[in-house]
Amino acid sequence: MSTNAPQPLKLGTRRSRLAMAQSGQVAERVRRLTGRPVELVEITTFGDVSREHLARIGGTGVFVSALRDALLGGEIDFAVHSLKDLPTDQPEQLALAAVPVREDPRDALVARDGLTFEELPDGARVGTGSPRRMAQLAAWARSLGRDVEIVPIRGNVDTRIGYVRSGELDAVVLATAGLRRVGLIGEATELLDPGAVLPAPGQGALAVECAAARPDLAALLAGLDDPRTRVAVTAERTLLSALEAGCSAPVGALADFPAEGQDVTELRLRGVVGTTDGTTLVQLSTTGRVPASDGELLSLAQAMGRELADEMLAKGAAGLMGERAH
Repeated sequence: MSTNAPQPLKLGTRRSRLAMAQSGQVAERVRRLTGRPVELVEITTFGDVSREHLARIGGTGVFVSALRDALLGGEIDFAVHSLKDLPTDQPEQLALAAVPVREDPRDALVARDGLTFEELPDGARVGTGSPRRMAQLAAWARSLGRDVEIVPIRGNVDTRIGYVRSGELDAVVLATAGLRRVGLIGEATELLDPGAVLPAPGQGALAVECAAARPDLAALLAGLDDPRTRVAVTAERTLLSALEAGCSAPVGALADFPAEGQDVTELRLRGVVGTTDGTTLVQLSTTGRVPASDGELLSLAQAMGRELADEMLAKGAAGLMGERAH
């Protein structure tokens, strides 16, 4: 055996089926990009073992801290996170080396008997663990003159779909990206239009992180970066940060380029904040003209995020978020 075989890169991942699937996909791309073997290192996070509701144990950031500790401790070379789980403050010791091409950001409904949301009966039991989804689903049902019972749930993709299969719930709402990554998109009975339910900031995107002290590795991983995805999630996460809201607050946001294809002239950012019972929603949007360079585009994304947050706060968004992050 050759002694100059390259050392494997160690990729830290959570142990869930979804985390393993998305980390496996990134590992394959890194192998192709660098020619180096990549080894998955499974790390259990507090969010994986606790059965408490996320908002109570510190929001989705609880899935990230153990991976970051392993990075800083040198146990792993890089980590893959669901971007929507990353707190908006980026620690100086860590580099967000790449944001790969985003999967479909929408939410998906998995309902009994192939039903869409508008076909659910009055009083239908709909499961989700997300205050953001609760607020928008309740408001949508009310706009249809209907009442749905939102049931708080936790657990992995299979567990959540199991509630519908067993008849315990009429429907559950999950991220489309997660269903696609684990090969269960066929279970979705409807992909929810962002006009009705805005996704979480960063939903469908992944974050590839490494230690800032390893610029060589960060430069290698940057080959996975998708500039348009990075711009979109920068706008969404700037909005979240400017609202001073944590990742478990009832905030939805989606930035996109409405014109498909190469001729992109406009960036659109939509945001929503609501009470979890859906009685009050602040929903606004803004558009900006796309400048020529990627650097200027990131600045535009940040400016739009801050501007939209200010408008939402002026319309009373702060009072709808419960505890604000500090």
